[in-house]
Amino acid sequence: MNPSLEKLRDLVVAPGHITLEDFNRVVTESEAEHKTVAEVLVEKDLIGDSQLGKLLAETSGWRFLDLARVEIDEKVLHLIPELVARKREVVALDREGGGIRLGLTNPADLEIIDFLERRLGEKVIPYYLTARGLSEAISHYRGSLKSEFDSVVAKLKPTSEHIDRDARSDLTIHLVDLLLQYGYQNKASDIHIEPYKEKVLVRFRIDGVMHDVLEVPKTLSEVIITRIKILAKMRTDEHRAAQDGKLQFSVADGAVDVRVSILPVTEGENVVLRLLSEQSRRFGLADLGLGEADLGRVKKAIGHPHGMILVTGPTGSGKTTTVYAVLKILNTRDVHIATIEDPVEYDMEGISQIQVNPKTNLTFASGLRAIVRQDPDIIVVGEIRDPETAGIAVNSAMTGHLVLTTLHANDAATTMPRLLDMGIEPFLVASTVNVVIAQRLVRHICDRCRVSAPPSAEEKRILAAEPGLKQVFKAQGYPTLTRLTFYRGKGCESCGRTGYRGRIGIFEVMEMNENLKHLVVQRSSSNDLTAIACKAGMTTMLEDGIAKVLAGQTTLEEVLRVTKI
Repeated sequence: MNPSLEKLRDLVVAPGHITLEDFNRVVTESEAEHKTVAEVLVEKDLIGDSQLGKLLAETSGWRFLDLARVEIDEKVLHLIPELVARKREVVALDREGGGIRLGLTNPADLEIIDFLERRLGEKVIPYYLTARGLSEAISHYRGSLKSEFDSVVAKLKPTSEHIDRDARSDLTIHLVDLLLQYGYQNKASDIHIEPYKEKVLVRFRIDGVMHDVLEVPKTLSEVIITRIKILAKMRTDEHRAAQDGKLQFSVADGAVDVRVSILPVTEGENVVLRLLSEQSRRFGLADLGLGEADLGRVKKAIGHPHGMILVTGPTGSGKTTTVYAVLKILNTRDVHIATIEDPVEYDMEGISQIQVNPKTNLTFASGLRAIVRQDPDIIVVGEIRDPETAGIAVNSAMTGHLVLTTLHANDAATTMPRLLDMGIEPFLVASTVNVVIAQRLVRHICDRCRVSAPPSAEEKRILAAEPGLKQVFKAQGYPTLTRLTFYRGKGCESCGRTGYRGRIGIFEVMEMNENLKHLVVQRSSSNDLTAIACKAGMTTMLEDGIAKVLAGQTTLEEVLRVTKI
């Protein structure tokens, strides 16, 4: 559904969801990019896809369908052929109240509703579904990739019937394609191909946790790795040195970039494929899990013309995703943005992206020096790893640039001593840093099988043993820890019986104020900085995590796993 410009403006501007200035800017950009205004509003993270969908549904008197809370019935789905679903933008999802629940991008299309009722011979119940929701639902039209994978593996086994060389080559190509598709289908961030003495194990990292998926005969190891090397433009005759490359494959809703790393190990070559899908690029700040107050602090810092925005956390905590979510907001035609990254994970149109290359002496420091001479307004440094890069980044922030960068630190407050230890003068740190975002990723409880439950015996033991945890619950309105309600996922087809589906961030956003600047200049400890920041309203990662536990988004176990109190 494409609402009129006036209707859309009334929906999002009048209630204060976005400003009129932002709306008018999006109208101009949508015309230049040949996209709808609604698409650009969501892409620029000015409003969430579900939030806009609910507003459009309410104003039209339709029921809104949040696909995250629906377990699609595969048998019902296939009642409507995929070609019809794509052409008419309608999917059959499940049975509800004696009828079939339909998801449509235009529930006012009475012609298709009437046609489906007659064709299916059952009552249909229409719901409004956003374009993104429709794309996700249509992605469920597929056979069992695992079954097909096993079938191809069986044909390639030495014990199988004789097949000619060309057929074997075609099957190998198909095998690798299936492996990539199966990883994408299961929302894996990484595919690991690990050689052992008598087998090759394929494992997926899903929501940050490794899962054993397939066992492949050792005899197929070489042909699979050779095919991957060809796709990633690597040397196929090199087996004793580490190699890095990139490849891309197509899926129903776009393309997936894959970063390939191959490393020789005792039993062969170990392959890790990092899947960087278009869906990951869609994440905006509102999707990451930032609370309302923290989101306001970050947006305020983004609005500054110069200074530093620091994102901190360990490897795999989602720092790059947060940086790209900020970039989506900043990426407009009236500014020049340049990045120096290792590696460049996502290609973004309208941004000058530089890949670190030690072989040509293109390091973070040398690249950053060159970027400053390219007249940028906004600079992104993939990571501050050494004093030289830190010094140039800080000086760039001092000379009128907005600098976004990441740094390894345990929490927001320890970021300041970390910069000081790199030799940056305290007054420079105090005058350049606008905000520090510390974060971790926790698994999100599956919305389709979530149930409420009182704390388990183990959770009660943890609560009793951690005085600091009691204080957090007290601040959340549970002084005696009685009548606490936690949530968990029972496990369903949608979440692979794990009880979790997707991940969400827990955050600690420290906005610099005069008191904090004074402490930084005095080289005060991180504990002192945390105390002053909390008095000014900062929510710690543990507090943010507990709030998400009480809201039914994650579990206490997950929060404690990443915060390690």
